[in-house]
Amino acid sequence: MNFTIVLSMLLYCSLILAQDDVNDPETERTSKTQSCFPDMCDLLKEIGAMTEKQRVMETRLKDSETRLKDAETRLKDSETRLKDSENQILELKSKERTMIVFSGAISGSGHIGPFDTDKTLVYRTVKTNIGNAYSQSTGIFTAPVPGIYYFTFFYNAGGSQRVSLTLMKNNEAVVKTADNSTSHDGADNGGNAVFLQLQQGDQVYMHLLANTHVWGDNLATTFSAFLVRQV
Repeated sequence: MNFTIVLSMLLYCSLILAQDDVNDPETERTSKTQSCFPDMCDLLKEIGAMTEKQRVMETRLKDSETRLKDAETRLKDSETRLKDSENQILELKSKERTMIVFSGAISGSGHIGPFDTDKTLVYRTVKTNIGNAYSQSTGIFTAPVPGIYYFTFFYNAGGSQRVSLTLMKNNEAVVKTADNSTSHDGADNGGNAVFLQLQQGDQVYMHLLANTHVWGDNLATTFSAFLVRQV
């Protein structure tokens, strides 16, 4: 019950009392006043109590609504953090499942080279090619995912001719191994290794320098790589 209703009742009671003042004698007016005012006072007290209870309830309701909104906001924040955590877990699991491992050897039984120009060696005897990053037809290793990769290469060659092998990344030399020819050395062996951070699509391969050679026998001259960690 609001203030307008209370005011209306007061006005109504005042009109009754004013009418009593005009029409009734003093004693009758006193009697009517005594009979009217106690009931009105009790009613006003009840109305005041009800108004106060209503105000308290409205305040509590507003507080409850505020707490509910805060709880909904915290719930949304928790759901957002949960989704972020789930996405991070899925990303980590995806990275853990990504396995890239390659190892191959030069096929044949004898000298590979020398050639008049630099040649990209093709390691046709593929030992392992998990992830299919290495092309057996071109000799090129193409990074399928960005990450840290480890590369190794070894050669076997005759001592009477030069050897020069270079690991290339996108037409740029990275590391190499070499040996000069000698008249008293029957065979040479050598190799090198490197960690490389590659982007998806980067190409790594082996160059045999012009006028040099290696030995091919499916076992000795090898090229290997594996993904250490995806980044």
